[in-house]
Amino acid sequence: MENAEHAHGAGSKKLFLAVWIALLVITGIEVVLSYQYLALKVMLGLLMTLSIVKAALIISYFMHLRYERRSLVLTLMPALIFVIAMMFVVFPDSIRLYLMRPR
Repeated sequence: MENAEHAHGAGSKKLFLAVWIALLVITGIEVVLSYQYLALKVMLGLLMTLSIVKAALIISYFMHLRYERRSLVLTLMPALIFVIAMMFVVFPDSIRLYLMRPR
């Protein structure tokens, strides 16, 4: 039992609180950006970048992947790259549909 507690206790409460605050700040930035009138491509780029940073923080700290063996991390990276690549494949179609929308 002590081993399991040690495995999940690799980070301190102060570290997790700092990561949580960073996630709140990033979410606040995303909300503020959603009310700005930016070009569609700029908005999508900014929001996707912020979302990827948030996902990396959540995976690293709250799912404790940062403290796992390197082989597990390297196993999951191809899946992450695949998902990101598929999102970029779909973006042009979503922009095309946006432009076709009646105004």
